[in-house]
Amino acid sequence: EAQLVESGGGLVQAGGSLRLSCAASGFTSDDYTIGWFRQAPGREREGVSSISLRDRSTRYASTVLGRFTISTDRAKNTVYLQMNNVKPEDTAVYYCAATRATLALLAPTQFRSWGRGTQVTVSS
Repeated sequence: EAQLVESGGGLVQAGGSLRLSCAASGFTSDDYTIGWFRQAPGREREGVSSISLRDRSTRYASTVLGRFTISTDRAKNTVYLQMNNVKPEDTAVYYCAATRATLALLAPTQFRSWGRGTQVTVSS
């Protein structure tokens, strides 16, 4: 079963940048999709971005398109989320998750394995 550990969260000013990392292990093939999700207090968990390890296709939520970039370093078994021009509404706990799929998915219910999350706080 896939295991995921997030890192890189912290406090950043609005307009700044942050890079989150997701160290992944336990994959038996490239037929997996890794996604980043976030959950703010009192709100439902939402999909932010995902990447297919098979063909590197990506998908983004409209709220982060053009500001966030997802990428993967397979040699390091790590998936990154580069967050640029962050806004206070990006404040949330960010989770990475994995599912056995070849398409870039964004619905939390489609993902089976989850990390514990890392807090991102954007000050105005």
